[in-house]
Amino acid sequence: MALVVVITSLAAPAMSNFIRGQALDSEARRLLALMHAGQSRAVSEGLPAVLWVDEKQGTYGLQAETTGKNGDPKAENLSVDEHLQIVVVNTGSAGTTRFGGLPAIRFLPDGTVDENSPSTLRLTDAKGQVLWLIESHDRNGYEIRNTEK
Repeated sequence: MALVVVITSLAAPAMSNFIRGQALDSEARRLLALMHAGQSRAVSEGLPAVLWVDEKQGTYGLQAETTGKNGDPKAENLSVDEHLQIVVVNTGSAGTTRFGGLPAIRFLPDGTVDENSPSTLRLTDAKGQVLWLIESHDRNGYEIRNTEK
């Protein structure tokens, strides 16, 4: 029994770090999937779709840019894992796309990303590990990278 306790106490920290690392990767993939959904929705419906990010609340979501009186029944609202932080990196220009007062990525009906949309989002975990979601050079989507460049 003592041997089991010793092995467990040695393995627990390593497992904890592994799980935290998986949370970062999983969140980045979930965000990228929502980006793909937004792009597909904009093309299929012929209307812009926006992916907004609320850094303070740790939430993000997707909805049609123009919604009727009843809102958007297909809207998605997600929360970032409690151990992670999401930041929209480059929103410096006055013309940065916003939706509901929040920075947003705007997907156009032709399948591209609006030129005023943020080109970089950063996901950081509690240990300082970072994953970047960076707009592709042709403005046709985003990709996950482990460096900002």
